Amino acid sequence: MTEGLITAWLAREGDAVVAGEPLFEMETDKLTITVDSTVSGTLLKIIAPEGASVPIAETIAFVGAPGEGVAELTRSAAGAGSRVLISPRAKRLAAESDFDWRKLTGSAPGGMIVERDVRAATDAAANRGAAAPSGVRKTTSPVLVGSEAEAGRETGHNAGRAAADREDSAPSGAWPAHVPPSAPPSKDIIPLSGMRKAIAERVTRSLSVSAQATCRITVCMDEARRFRASLAERGKPVSYNDIIVFSVVRALRDFPAMNAELTDGGIWRKDFVNLGVAVALRDGLAVPVLKDAHLMTLGGISAAIKNLAQKAADNRLTPDDCSGGSFTVSNLGMYGLDDFTAILNPPESGALAVGKIADAPVAEDGKIVIRAIMALTLTYDHRVIDGAPAAMFLSRVKEYLENPYLML
Repeated sequence: MTEGLITAWLAREGDAVVAGEPLFEMETDKLTITVDSTVSGTLLKIIAPEGASVPIAETIAFVGAPGEGVAELTRSAAGAGSRVLISPRAKRLAAESDFDWRKLTGSAPGGMIVERDVRAATDAAANRGAAAPSGVRKTTSPVLVGSEAEAGRETGHNAGRAAADREDSAPSGAWPAHVPPSAPPSKDIIPLSGMRKAIAERVTRSLSVSAQATCRITVCMDEARRFRASLAERGKPVSYNDIIVFSVVRALRDFPAMNAELTDGGIWRKDFVNLGVAVALRDGLAVPVLKDAHLMTLGGISAAIKNLAQKAADNRLTPDDCSGGSFTVSNLGMYGLDDFTAILNPPESGALAVGKIADAPVAEDGKIVIRAIMALTLTYDHRVIDGAPAAMFLSRVKEYLENPYLML
């Protein structure tokens, strides 16, 4: 992690803050977290406003005694940084307008340039018309010009009238060639920052540094379905995902070569299982980790997954919750996917992608029967493990799911 995006301040300048209580929310390279104040006092000055992407260890605010002067401290912090701050939305607007935002003075705390600063500058330049300064693109209404006019080709707003004329003159029952848009298409660019930026960098690095190979297998989930129903009748409800995760943990213990990591000193085969379970977030992906999952029962795994999923939904995951994984399970079956391929989460050497469970016709003893079928796709690092042991691991997961009582 080299920087964090401040998404929300939970206190305003002048408010009293207490050590240990939430002060602001920040999007890191893995998740959105709430950061507690490290000291008690008055929030005197916010240097980095909401929307600012700030390098680690940089001053973002001052807390002190009520009325304590911070002007000199603020100048010192600004001088130490000696750089112009701009919010992602303001930077996007400036790029769309070909405007040099580095000449502006920001109106937000700490001198940050925000959207209103860029919009005011570009509007002022547009009002000056031909006198628009360098860096501001002057726009005009579309017109017919040159050979396009002579050839009868229409552009801009004239296209709508021309299309209507063509439709009126078309033979009865004929469809128009096209319907003109009611407005010009917009270019909505979402800044690549925070979690999205970190995900992009991580998956690119993952594919570039590891030899990722895949193998796929289908599983009959009929017995797992009966097993799950039996547990529910006894007041011990679990999900299919809980059962799948439990089977993976057991299979990793049976095949430690799959539960390994490539280090500078060689291949580290781990004698523990820290299993990552991928969770979709509103703006990205988190992989909270079940620490020491090999010591958990099926009920314990079910409770732990529910707890981490709730923390993810509430933005309460901590960096420790998402670190130290040795293998990842990613289940997208609830979205109706038959199967998919997962990308490894470095430094892990394996990831299992889980598809949907669906009734399908299967040939058994010369007859067609209907079975609940699910596809599993294993991605593994061929530098660490070969195809045969990877296939044996995947077959063991299938064996456990088709005979779940073997896991008890």
